[in-house]
Amino acid sequence: MSGLPHSPHALVTGGGRGIGRAIAATLAGAGATVTVLGRNAVALQEAVGAGAAHFAVVADVSDEAALKAAIAEASARQPIDILVANAGSAESAPFVKSDSALFARMMDVNFMGVVHAVRAVLPGMKDRPYGRIVAIASTAGLKGYAYVSAYSAAKHAVIGLVRSLALEMAGSNVTVNAVCPGFTDTDLVAGSIENIMKKTGRSREQAIAELARHNPQGRLITPQEVADAVLWLCGETAGAITGQAIAVAGGEI
Repeated sequence: MSGLPHSPHALVTGGGRGIGRAIAATLAGAGATVTVLGRNAVALQEAVGAGAAHFAVVADVSDEAALKAAIAEASARQPIDILVANAGSAESAPFVKSDSALFARMMDVNFMGVVHAVRAVLPGMKDRPYGRIVAIASTAGLKGYAYVSAYSAAKHAVIGLVRSLALEMAGSNVTVNAVCPGFTDTDLVAGSIENIMKKTGRSREQAIAELARHNPQGRLITPQEVADAVLWLCGETAGAITGQAIAVAGGEI
């Protein structure tokens, strides 16, 4: 039992692939009406066609005006009860080679993208009888990793936002939480694997093992495992869970 109220409207950013698509499909399977949002219209429509979502809207989460317009379009169809702020990107570089532009890119997508989405949905959500905001952060929001200082800083910022906003919303029916996956088997991590292979000359299997070693279970997390954590947080019985950063990482944290 998912414990979702009757036919809530869920908006999932970055919902066209990877973790976002798994979340969208899981919420849809639990009875939610799901709108996926992202930059790639083709991927979004493929998600809708596959039954992972009901509707799609196109926007870049780092573009506040475009995101606000897309969310207004989705809200006009049905008020939004659930926001899963999943869109993100990762770039790796040693700190001394991480210029201001790299830090700005990581903050714009991974942190300000969450801020923009929350600002767009919260005014309508907080006056409704039920609301859930879930930010997909990362274990990089709970600990440091070498060579991703900008990404890690942005994800730490997301955790700070979640903890503060949860307190502001505690008198309402809106909960605010973060889910923090470890290295997950997605296209995003595939890029990290390619980077390791290119820089170290290791095989694909060795590169995957390099990432999996962070997980005490010795494996990559699956998108479905992240989606199941989100589904639980969105349930009516999780109303007392707020301000949390839940690691889905095989004991790494």
